Amino acid sequence: MARVKYLHRANSPNQAIFDRLEKERKTPTANIFLALTQTPELLDGFLTYANALRSSPLSPRLRELAILTVGHLTNSRYEIAHHQSHGLKAGLTQAQLDAVPQFESSSLYTDQEKAVMAFAKESTLEVNVNDDTWSRAAAFLGEPEMIALVLVVAWYNSGVRIMAGLGIELEAGH
Repeated sequence: MARVKYLHRANSPNQAIFDRLEKERKTPTANIFLALTQTPELLDGFLTYANALRSSPLSPRLRELAILTVGHLTNSRYEIAHHQSHGLKAGLTQAQLDAVPQFESSSLYTDQEKAVMAFAKESTLEVNVNDDTWSRAAAFLGEPEMIALVLVVAWYNSGVRIMAGLGIELEAGH
């Protein structure tokens, strides 16, 4: 059970945040956003940052592999469930989605994809990324993409901690 109430449009004093959610996100509104509507100023910044990451120089495919790696390493059912559909839209196969926990030994990923996932793994588990892991990913990505990778991994590590801390429940149908 969630530790905070999920506000809905009908019981919220801030209709503008619901206008933005309905314009920018899929409906019905995900529970993470319903919980954060209690702090509309924070949710506004949260959405702006998340949108910027989606339009960053990192390809959607690599972004989703990094996010799913974070989700699996942190045992975030919520993150995994929500980002599998994004992964499919980005061109990943169901077999690739299923193999994320074993990416290092899987033949389903390119060397570039494995390097990005290794970066996400080390950043998530160790925080500090060693030079070899950085160089492995940087061999495939330019500096703007590497910056975006760092920000994506950090952002989704914060996201899974927000969801865990608030006890956000996975919506029916996921």
